[in-house]
Amino acid sequence: QVLLVESGGGLVQAGGSLRLSCAASGRTFSSCAMGWFRQAPGNDREFVAAISRSESYTYYADSVKGRFTISRDNAKNTMYLQMNSLIPEDTAVYYCAARLNGYSSTREPEYDYWGQGTQVTVSS
Repeated sequence: QVLLVESGGGLVQAGGSLRLSCAASGRTFSSCAMGWFRQAPGNDREFVAAISRSESYTYYADSVKGRFTISRDNAKNTMYLQMNSLIPEDTAVYYCAARLNGYSSTREPEYDYWGQGTQVTVSS
C-alpha cells in the first residue's frame, strides 16, 4: 500500500513558478516509478511527467517540456514537480501517482496508486 499526498498548489500569475510535492508513505517508495498527471475542468486527466525509481529516466509531455522538471528524493519519500514559466493552460488539478513495478509510464491505467490532487490556478 502506498499513500500519496500532494501539496504546493495555489494561485500564481502567468510567468510565475510553483513547486509541487508528493509525499509517500510506506517502505516501497524507492522501488516505485512515479508520475504527475493533471486534469483541467471539462478535460480528461492527462500525463505531465514521469520518473523512474532510480531517477535515471524522466519523461515529459510536449506541452510542459522545458518548463517543468520532475525529481525525487528517495531518502525523504518525496517526489517534486518544479513548474516554471506557467501559463493559464497549466491550470488544473495535479495528481501524483505511483507504479509498483518501477518502470516509468506515460499511461494512466498503468499506475497503481493515486493522490487526491492539488489545485494549480494560473491567472493571465
